[in-house]
Amino acid sequence: MNIPDNHINYVEFKAHDLEKTKRFYTSCFGWTFTDYGPTYVAFSESGLEGGFEKTDSKIINGALIVLYHKNLDTVKQSILKAKGTISKDIFSFPGGQRFHFLDPSGNELAVWSDQ
Repeated sequence: MNIPDNHINYVEFKAHDLEKTKRFYTSCFGWTFTDYGPTYVAFSESGLEGGFEKTDSKIINGALIVLYHKNLDTVKQSILKAKGTISKDIFSFPGGQRFHFLDPSGNELAVWSDQ
């Protein structure tokens, strides 16, 4: 992939009912969806690719902004050096790996890589 490092590349939302969510966004906006098992669906044709993760928890802030960086270890060290906090360490998912972090204000974002 030729994705620039440090750019917002993906947005992830929470959803209680993935089928209802897919019908809503398809009907209203013409988005298309790809299912990745029973708890995750990705969307496209929206201007920015993203996905919905199924949750049973109360949704307080349902959006997760995801940045891209080809070297997760490098950017993770930069975040720690700048006093950010790792909220979910590096893990694999279909298509690559990612981790989540908190900025100094407590906003949670993620960084992913296909490397």
